[in-house]
Amino acid sequence: IDAGAGDLEAAERAAAQTLQSFRLAAGELTAARASAATRLATAISDELPPLRLERARMQVALQPLPEAEWGPEGAERVAFEVCTNPGQPFGPLAKIASGGELSRFMLGLKVVLARVGDAATLIFDEVDAGIGGATADAVGERLARLGRERQVLVVTHAPQVAARADHHYSVGKRVTSGRTRVEVHELGQGERRDEVARMLAGAEVTDAARAAAASLMGG
Repeated sequence: IDAGAGDLEAAERAAAQTLQSFRLAAGELTAARASAATRLATAISDELPPLRLERARMQVALQPLPEAEWGPEGAERVAFEVCTNPGQPFGPLAKIASGGELSRFMLGLKVVLARVGDAATLIFDEVDAGIGGATADAVGERLARLGRERQVLVVTHAPQVAARADHHYSVGKRVTSGRTRVEVHELGQGERRDEVARMLAGAEVTDAARAAAASLMGG
């Protein structure tokens, strides 16, 4: 009881000093984030034209948080914002971009981050969702270029993307004795063409589909 007032004063001084230290550290983090955000947005924007998003822009927004929400991750929230058409305002990536656009934005982000990371293998699952035709071909071409620098594994249903691969694996399911098994089979050269042809034509693989598949695969 006798030392209570002194203890409270000491605790208040310690709290004030700690808050000041947090403000300094948070300020340094904010400055570093602002610098990195500019570089990241520029790098991603440079990746968008080859993915047929010539008019799209991306920015990394730092949204200040109220003091009650400050924590180990700093004093702001980081958000990815995009503008997909000239004259429109920036908005949250998840709300503004369509399914196909979102896939390509994420591909651009992964390509940029791969340059500074040490991951030897990159895995893309349905990165071509919601796109087709020339856009799918553009995504396949970008994945192929990335494959020259890293091992790239792609799960795809788009023939334009599959045709760019160096190796193909067919993934299927088989039920045996009441158990479902997943089977992965590496395809030979002729099988690769036929599988791409099946993706183009459907259940019945025609000579025309095989010719189109061979053309996609570069002969």
